Formats: sequence, C-alpha cells, structure tokens
Amino acid sequence: MDKEKSKAEQLKEQLFRKNEHFTARFDADETAKADAFCEGYKAFLNGAKTERECFGWIVKHIEEAGFVPFDPEKTYAPGDKVYFGNRGKSVILCVFGKESVANGVRIVASHIDSPRLDLKPTPLYESDELGYFKTHYYGGIRKYQWVAIPLSLHGVFVKKNGEKVCVRLGEEPGEPQFVVTDLLPHLAAEQSKRTLADGIKGEELNILIGSRPFKDDEGSELVKLNLLRLLNEKYGITEDDFISAELELVPAFQARDIGFDRSMIGAYGHDDRVCAYPAMEALLAVDVPVKTSLTVLTDKEEIGSDGNTGLNSAYLHDFIAELAMQAGVPVHRVLGKSSCLSADVNAGFDPTFPQVHDKLNAAFLNHGAVITKYTGARGKSGSSDAHAEFLGWVRAALDSENVCWQIGELGKVDEGGGGTVAMYVANMNVDVVDLGVPVLSMHAPFEVVAKSDVYSTFRACKAYFSYEK
Repeated sequence: MDKEKSKAEQLKEQLFRKNEHFTARFDADETAKADAFCEGYKAFLNGAKTERECFGWIVKHIEEAGFVPFDPEKTYAPGDKVYFGNRGKSVILCVFGKESVANGVRIVASHIDSPRLDLKPTPLYESDELGYFKTHYYGGIRKYQWVAIPLSLHGVFVKKNGEKVCVRLGEEPGEPQFVVTDLLPHLAAEQSKRTLADGIKGEELNILIGSRPFKDDEGSELVKLNLLRLLNEKYGITEDDFISAELELVPAFQARDIGFDRSMIGAYGHDDRVCAYPAMEALLAVDVPVKTSLTVLTDKEEIGSDGNTGLNSAYLHDFIAELAMQAGVPVHRVLGKSSCLSADVNAGFDPTFPQVHDKLNAAFLNHGAVITKYTGARGKSGSSDAHAEFLGWVRAALDSENVCWQIGELGKVDEGGGGTVAMYVANMNVDVVDLGVPVLSMHAPFEVVAKSDVYSTFRACKAYFSYEK
C-alpha cells in the first residue's frame, strides 16, 4: 500500500516548480517520436551546411508541402501558404490565419548561418611548394578548435557575365577534403606558452589545398598554377573570379548519434539550425492558425545581424508591411499587436565546467526547450529582456500542449554573454522572448544536443502558433 504523502510533500507538489527530465514526464512512445523527428533534422544538417544551402533545402522542402512564392498583388485566404526569399540566404514562411492581419501576427525567428572559415577575396597562394587558401573567420569561434580536422568547401563563384558556379566539395565519399595544420607537440614549446585564446591566431588559419607543381614548365608558383589549372578545369574559373565569390570552409563531419543510448546528436551547425528546423516544421504542422503565422529563417546573426539578409535590416518589416497593406491597416498597428519567439540556442549545463554556470538558472540537456528571458552581457547589455506579461502568455501556451520546457540564462552574470535576433524584432515594437535548445560545445566544429530537446522545441513552436488565446 502506497504511503500517504505528508503535508509538506503535498505542499511541495503544489508550490515548487518541477524541472523534470523528459523521460520522467513522458513514456517510451514520446521518446520514440523525438527520435523519429530527429532523423529528419539530421538529414537537414547533412544536406545544408551553409546559409545558401539551407535556403535551397528549405525552399524545396516547403514547396513540397504546398508553399508558393508570395505575390503582393494577390489576396490570400486563411490557410494559404506562401514564402518570401531574400537573396538566397534568408526566407520567410507564412501561413494566413483565421483572424485579420490587423490583429497582429505570430513570428518564430531563427538563423541559419553558423560560425565558419570564409575565404579572403584573394585567398590562393603558394609557400615553400605547398598551396594554401587564406581565410577570415566568421562569427565567434575558438580558433584552436579548427586545426587538424577535415574541412569541406562550400559556396559560389559569380563570374562577370553573371554566371553562378556552385561549389560543394569534401562531403561525399571519395572527394578530397582540406585542413588547417598545427604544430607537433615536439616542436610546440613556444606555441604552448601562448594563452588558449591565442594558441592559434587568425592569420594562421590557412587551408592546405595542394602540393603538386605544374610539370610542363620551370619557374616559381608552379603549385599555385597547377591548383588554378584544376579549378579552371572543374569550375571554369580564373583567379580573378575569387573576387566575386563566397566560399566557406566548414567541418566535413556528418551528423551522428552520440552515446550508447543514442540520446544525443553531434554535428556542425546546431547553432542555430537546431532551432530553425523545428521552427519550420512547426509551421508546416499547423493547418489554419488563429493569427497569421510566420517562420523567419535569417542570415548574419553570428556577426550581429547586419546586412540586408540579417534581421537588423528592413526585410521582415517590409514583408509585414505588405501584409498590412492587404489588410488595409498601417504596418505599425500590426507590429504593435504582434509577438515573436526568437528561436535560438542556450548553453547547456556542462558538468565538466560547472564554474561558468549559475546552476539554479542553467539549462539542462533533456529538460526540454529553454526559455531565455534576456541575453546580453553582464548588465543585460544588448538584450531586449522580455516583459512578464508576455512570458505569462507563453507559459500558458506551452503548458496548454504539455510541452517540456525550462527556463535558464547564458551563464553567470560576469562570465560573458551573447545575443540573438530578439532585440532587432523587439525594436519593431513586437513582444519577443528567446526559446530554443540547450547546446554543449556551442560554436565548436562539433556541437552536441539532446534529441528530446529538439523535439520539445518543435512542440513549443507548434503550441505557440496554435494557441487560441
């Protein structure tokens, strides 16, 4: 016979917040659903490693689900599905709701760019009979993590005649890969005296790309000449074409299950495709939402969201302005009644490095989607800091669908910090809060997330779009 609970135990159940592991709340069937959902996510990670590739993958996927390009001259009905592409790097998905746009829209905004190594405008050189690319790192990386790992080359050349040549090399079996070399420990005595931050310097992130010289002549730079010959034969380009190219080196790793229990996923690019994919799938899973609903998958977040494909530009505002015009109201009235989940990652609690976290306010793997009320650094610098009223509404929306979620912040107050797109959306007079997946080894070439948290983020975004109040 079960022991009767004491008054204190009953009161604790009533008053204490429960921050439970996913498996404590749900049965094996729900865990199986999470695992199945993540198979699609892993395919997305492997097929789309840059913002351009994400755009192409997403557009193909959503067109198969019935989305069509947005036409500002057309009138739309509830349930209609459209998308707006921005320069092949950002995309807005939109499903029209039961209510008029005049009552506001619901937005989930995530980013599809990730830290990487970009080629400089003049990248190709030869040094001591070895061929190299010079790089300029993109986003916040720990440079020492990018040496001695296999890299693949992705991007485009755009010739003067406008022809675009796509590059994706190093991902398929049998294709060559590339690498940044490092010193052997036997000769690294001086390098080892550097701080961890300077262990590898930015100008040392040079990509080894070849070593065989052009054989039919004598002279200097014959390795470089041979490499340009090969590039010309494969892509039809000359050295001048690097000037109008966007080429990125990313880890050549494939997404893999982590752990004997396969409960986690290790991959490049979880930040922030681990939120972008659930945000997209959540909108695809909603038939006719209450309010017109948008999933925004944007570029440039890792470098401050500036540029006309980032959310510090006008493209989202302008798209909503088009919707407002169709509804016959000024855009500011729509924005003032709108809300947004800034779907971005948070730092998962790492028991190996507990000192950087306030454990009471940290996000834990397998405890669900994490709400981050504010980001920023130290004194909340660079944060929009969500209002309590909106947080109360979000809590109700998630709990209405029994979503597994938690709340946390990005480390201890004085340890550092970070930002998301939230403040740029908030600057349009939209209520916004961050919600996403806790990540281990964030910004590393191989990050780790829990499958249950990915699935919980999908369910959270779906609940947000579907909530009737």
